[in-house]
Formats: sequence, C-alpha cells, structure tokens
Amino acid sequence: MRYFFQSVVEKKEKGYMIQIPFNVWEVCKQRDIIQAEVVLDNKVIECELLPRERGNYEIHIPDGEAVSVELGVSHKILLHVTGSLIRMDQNSPYSFENPIRKIDGIQVIIQPEDGLCGQACVAMLAGNTIAEVISVMDCREWQATMGRMISALNYYGIDHSDVINYTEGRDTVLPKCCIMMEKLGRYCHYLVHFDGKFYDSNLGVLEEYDMSKLLGYLEIKC
Repeated sequence: MRYFFQSVVEKKEKGYMIQIPFNVWEVCKQRDIIQAEVVLDNKVIECELLPRERGNYEIHIPDGEAVSVELGVSHKILLHVTGSLIRMDQNSPYSFENPIRKIDGIQVIIQPEDGLCGQACVAMLAGNTIAEVISVMDCREWQATMGRMISALNYYGIDHSDVINYTEGRDTVLPKCCIMMEKLGRYCHYLVHFDGKFYDSNLGVLEEYDMSKLLGYLEIKC
C-alpha cells in the first residue's frame, strides 16, 4: 500500500528523517523496523521506518547522496510499504471484476453503538449489514483501521485507489466516492463521501463538512 502526505525533511546524525503523520501499527499492521521505499522529488529511495513510541514512526534515509531537497520545508511524500494489509480476500466469492454491487448510491447506516464507524462505512459501500462486515473484518468496537477496511473492500471486490491521501486539514477536492477519516481523540472516525454528500454513521446524511477536521481519505472507484 502507498501513503501520500506532506512532511518536512530533517538532517540528523544518523541520516535524513521524515515524520509520518499516521500510526503505523494501526494502518500498516507491522512493527519493529520496517523496510520501505519513499518517492521524494520524483526519486525512488530505499528507506526504513524507525519506531519512536506507540506506533509513531519516522522515515530514515541513511544515504545522504539520495536526498537533494530543501530541508526544513514541507515536501510531498509518497511512501510505499509492502505487505501492509491483512489478507481477507482468500476464498472470497467477489473480485474487482465481480464486486458485491455497483456503487451508484449510498444508504446511510447508523452504528448501533460507538466504535463501529469503520465497519459501518464498509457496510454502506457493500450494501451489507454491520453484523456481516464485523464477521468479515473480524474486529469489534474501536478495532477498525484503514488497513482492515481496505482488506474488507478487497474481500467484497470494491475497487479503490492504492494510495491513502493524508490531507491533515488542508483544502482538498474529494473524489466522487471515498472513505474519509478524521481524528477523534486517540482514535479515527470514518465516514463516506459520495457525490457531494457525507454519510456519517453517527449523524446521518450531511450536506456540508468542515474540511479542517479531515485527516485523509481513500478513493473508492465507482
């Protein structure tokens, strides 16, 4: 999976470091030192993700000759981490060519209790029940992450971008359909955008949304 965000490149004793704006444990489902690639100034650079604390990581580029960008200012970063998703699509009756349904509309689903917004988003996209999605994702309240949702989308044959865009409150134009994520304390809250409306499992259908709350989104192809 690939992750697109903006961050600052800093020179430190052990090399060049770039802060990652999301929790790597939750999103990538990997721990310890992680091998990866980063695209910086149109150059593909091998790197490693070094843990700091509680899932917070930074990108480490040991090769000084590979970095030629201005330091201390924000740059567009594309991070590629292999093997970062839980596989749920084995034995699935669906595929991207044969999805569970064609997404031409969304029916809002209100979560029966807090902590099920991720499962509700997948249920809205799949046209399924939250109970069925919980079974597929194998996670309960407060356990859904973007990584688990992507794996569930793969199971249902719902095509999506292979890049998670982290906007971090910046102005952005959303695609026709996407899963949105906003920071909610130590967790993320997820909702669905479709054709100019916002489908929130807490609040129902919204005509407007405050983009300053948006942490990022995953485009759903429809």
